[in-house]
Amino acid sequence: MSEISVELPTGATTVSADWTAGTHGSTIVIAHGAGTGKDHPFLTGFADALGALGFSTLRFNFPYVEQGRRMPGPATHAIATWNAAVAFAREQDPEAAVWAAGKSYGGRMASMAVSDGLVVDGLAYLGYPLHAPGKPEKPRAEHLPAITVPQLFVEGTNDPFIQPVTQFDDVVATCQDARVVWIEGGGHTFEVKGHKRPASDIGASLAPFVAEFARP
Repeated sequence: MSEISVELPTGATTVSADWTAGTHGSTIVIAHGAGTGKDHPFLTGFADALGALGFSTLRFNFPYVEQGRRMPGPATHAIATWNAAVAFAREQDPEAAVWAAGKSYGGRMASMAVSDGLVVDGLAYLGYPLHAPGKPEKPRAEHLPAITVPQLFVEGTNDPFIQPVTQFDDVVATCQDARVVWIEGGGHTFEVKGHKRPASDIGASLAPFVAEFARP
């Protein structure tokens, strides 16, 4: 377990993180979804599978989780935390390529950080939350077309956060360098009706798509 110092607009704080060194000089920094934390089995399974493929990984918490709250804080706090986490990863392996990955909220916050100036080699979203379920009239995508690094969207075809899918397709088409991997029948946590699996196995099953995207 490590601690990362984060300079928030409200003052300095620290967040907990887990760094695992890999073997081939590429790091994937991983953020959790809005209602979980870095130790959720989905994320640990995902990170462990990436580690088995040779990647260094860094999982970290956002400040609101450290404070024992369930609801995310301001986006500025998440962006500051992403910047601190990537800086920490670069300190561990200065020569490595660094990729940002996140489940839902964590991925969206990574994209906002990159649009705000964070430098990474690419972005991987595990269930990008385009809009709240049932509210496609309020998409969260205005910053995506300005992102110049490659973007990978891993999405379940039944995810309520991207319905209608035609709207999601239109958003992806506005991106400069983006691709989509579809998980047939998958929901927002990539669960597939009638095919029950542990969250750790589901997370691990997505690692090969991200590894192929970020392979050095």
